Amino acid sequence: MISRRLPCGPTSVMFELDTVEQAAALATQLCDRAVPGVIEVVPGARTVLVVAQRPEQLMSIDQIVAALGDGDVPTPAGELVDVPTVYDGMDLVDVAGRTGLSVADVVDMHSAVEYRAAFSGFTPGFTYLTGLATALWLPRRSVPRPRVDAGSVAIGADFTGVYPTASPGGWHLLGHATVEMWNPSRTRPAFIVAGDRVRFVPVSE
Repeated sequence: MISRRLPCGPTSVMFELDTVEQAAALATQLCDRAVPGVIEVVPGARTVLVVAQRPEQLMSIDQIVAALGDGDVPTPAGELVDVPTVYDGMDLVDVAGRTGLSVADVVDMHSAVEYRAAFSGFTPGFTYLTGLATALWLPRRSVPRPRVDAGSVAIGADFTGVYPTASPGGWHLLGHATVEMWNPSRTRPAFIVAGDRVRFVPVSE
């Protein structure tokens, strides 16, 4: 499971894993264990960065990771988050054509899955979701758009996600969420956070 351990300064260590699912699971396990002295656990696509208060606390982190063994780390059940989605994206017809599916099939296939929020990046509140059906895997657009509206539901490679704010973007747009994805004034600013289980629920405007 752990392919490499990389020191990142005197009080941090990064673990490289084989898959994004393993990285998400390891990060969740470390957070759930509440290891004394750990300030932050940051999952990435296939990495987990752990930041401690003091260098000697890294030994406890190594021991915990070693105790998990070489098999896949079980992923605890996270909070279930429903994202009401209007499937009216400007790329929906193009995605159907490129995948050989009908528009209705694309919508059904995208909304039938319970996704796992693996990690955040790109911009605050943007969470990469795993579990996208392989039939919908498409490379990013060759020319990114200079602006994608906030709330846009999109797919890119083997991920899906929702743009939390208006920004440039190169993913394929399937529709838009009817809930606010990012609000710094909320107790939980991001509507979706790493570890969540996520469903896209088709709705009318």
